Order: sequence, then structure tokens, then C-alpha cells
Amino acid sequence: MKCPHCGVEFHVDWARGLLTRGRNPIPAELVGFPNAFWEYRLATCPACRDVTIDIGIGQMQPAGGPSPVDPAWQRVRPIGAHRTIPSPHIPAAIASDYQEACKVLALSPKASAALSRRCLQHMLRDHGYKGRDLAHEIDAILAETDPQKALGRRVREAVDDIRHFGNFAAHPTINKATLDVIDVEAHEAETCLDTIEQLFEHFYVGPAEAKAKRVALNAKLAAAGKPPAKS
Repeated sequence: MKCPHCGVEFHVDWARGLLTRGRNPIPAELVGFPNAFWEYRLATCPACRDVTIDIGIGQMQPAGGPSPVDPAWQRVRPIGAHRTIPSPHIPAAIASDYQEACKVLALSPKASAALSRRCLQHMLRDHGYKGRDLAHEIDAILAETDPQKALGRRVREAVDDIRHFGNFAAHPTINKATLDVIDVEAHEAETCLDTIEQLFEHFYVGPAEAKAKRVALNAKLAAAGKPPAKS
């Protein structure tokens, strides 16, 4: 698990229990879901020592313990994901969508993945990879042969994953075996954010830093009476 407070990866060991009022478990009154009670789970990050807390609804066991099956957990602390502030080199509209995707991650992985999908499409179009839809725009960047512009293998695979997670978020997709709607899970939405950050580096941060270094080098060469460095 990546700590949502400080961003450090650690092996999570959740402590679980029933939410109580006094000594009595708090029931969750849901039609068709008997013996349902509110549960919590919490984990402490070994790096920052801050606590992550989720709540959910499970079916209490006869012995009084929490449900053996994980409920659909909802994060209540912290709200939002720990992420770095986007570089000033990133266009404001894209940075805004990214920050919103971080904020809603715990509340709605589906909304977060949809915003990541929007960030991806905006970046591709910003760099000339245009098509009739996102699928064709992704195909265009994946077909890039210029070594200065082409994505690395891992980023290529992750970009294609955003296509699928974004489609699950934006369009209802049915599992043909169970007939349930396929939803985006929290770890999948977080993977989308990881990929967006890698694309920030590829499209904006890396080129801007390389340009700044070249400008500084050429200034030194000019001061020494020498021609600028070759591109």
C-alpha cells in the first residue's frame, strides 16, 4: 500500500472492528442485507506514523466479529491522495484535472480514473496526437518512431491501461459472466495517476529541464567566445 499521507510504500496490516455506540454495534439498515453493521479498518504508516481509516458495511458473524468478506470500503481519513504538486511547466488546465483526480480518488475511483483519462487525452492532443477519439490518439503515440518522442515500454503499457480504466469509468461496461457493471477499483485509479505523473515528466518536465540546461551551457560557451552546442 502507498501511504495516502506521505506517499511511502509499506506492507499494510489492517486492524478491523465494528463501529459501536456504547457497547452495541451500529446497524446499517439496508433492504435485503440482514444483520448488517458498520465496520472500520485502520492502518498506521511506519514512516510518517499517520493513520488511514476506512469504513464499510459488512454482515456481523454469530460470534460477534466483523464480516470475513471485505465490505466496499470508503476512505474517511485522509480525503484525497498524497501527490506532488504539478510542475509549473504543466499547462494549468491539465494540472487542475490532475489535482482534482487526486482529491476524489478515495471518494470515487471511477471519477478519478475518468479525470486521468481526460488528462491523458489533453496531453496527447497538446502534442499533436489527434484522432477521432482517445483510442486512435493512443494508437498514434504508441506508433511513434521518433526516439526523442516515443514512450518507454512500461509507460506504453500503462497508457493503454488508462484507455481501459477510463472506458470503465466513462461508459457502463457489463461483465458478460455475471451481468454486473465493471467498476474501477481504487488501486487501478491510483495506477492511472502514477502514469499521468510519468507522462508529465515525458511531455513537459523533462524537455523543459533539458532546454534550461542547454540555455545555461550556451551562455557559458558564448561568454568563452565559442559557438553554441549542437542540437
